[in-house]
Amino acid sequence: MNEILKIGTRGSPLALWQATWVQSAIESLHPSLSIEILVIKTKGDKILDVPLAKVGGKGLFVKEIEEALLEGRIDLAVHSMKDMPAALPPGLCIGAIPVRERPHDVLISRKEAFHELRKDAVIGTSSLRRAAQLQHVRSDLSIRSLRGNLDTRLRKLDSGDMDAIVLAAAGVLRLGLQDRITEYLDERVMLPAAGQGALCIEIREDDKRTEAVVGGLDDPDTRCTVSAERAFLHRLGGSCQVPIAAYGILERDTVRLTGLIADVDGSSLIRDSMTGPRRSSEEVGTRLADRLMERGAADILERLRLNGP
Repeated sequence: MNEILKIGTRGSPLALWQATWVQSAIESLHPSLSIEILVIKTKGDKILDVPLAKVGGKGLFVKEIEEALLEGRIDLAVHSMKDMPAALPPGLCIGAIPVRERPHDVLISRKEAFHELRKDAVIGTSSLRRAAQLQHVRSDLSIRSLRGNLDTRLRKLDSGDMDAIVLAAAGVLRLGLQDRITEYLDERVMLPAAGQGALCIEIREDDKRTEAVVGGLDDPDTRCTVSAERAFLHRLGGSCQVPIAAYGILERDTVRLTGLIADVDGSSLIRDSMTGPRRSSEEVGTRLADRLMERGAADILERLRLNGP
């Protein structure tokens, strides 16, 4: 008799693509398994008219799915890693991080590249991280909050409401919409979110059966860099309510991590890089966060705590 494995996911086209990809990857390794996908609506899917920073941040997209995982209604959850809070609930862990898609952000406009956009051009984004970096580089731009699935955001651009939008390259590529990309934003202009482009396969810590099933999907290089990025995020207490970015790359056996934190209006932005051995990638993330704290990140965090996002 075939065993049944249940995957929990959000119901957006991108989330379903990701869950189906994981399903196919598991089936290729374990053909005897029967796999079901269970769609779970999260609070973040229900509240679409308020910026994420004002309604709770990243946990809005995972809380209900994690509850289903803890209750045993599903065996694993598939998330976009950039949506994951810095700390996981007790009893849950990251079972696998598959090979990463391109982690950068992209500009989608009607024709203009980023530096060609007119003064006061309206740019749509749902991310404080993106808004702060955009305004740091070009304070003449007008940033407008943009929520919804990828198709919804593209429709708002096409309707003429905005001059351009900024999205994660990974989602655009996974849905086969690469022809819409105007420009890949250089990381010197737009540093990605921690974990951007990577998937998170979340499981229960005590579920050795599922751990063994998903283990074959783990990519050690991706886990190394993402672990450094998430350690940086965790040390700074990061969420969608704080403009924080982190991006790690491997250079042979060395991980190079770049991180930044900014005021929400981009007026102050602190950025630095650090290297270390890949076996100590999380320590690199923690040490880089401490360096930024010494350089003024603590002041930015205190201002955000007092004034809100």
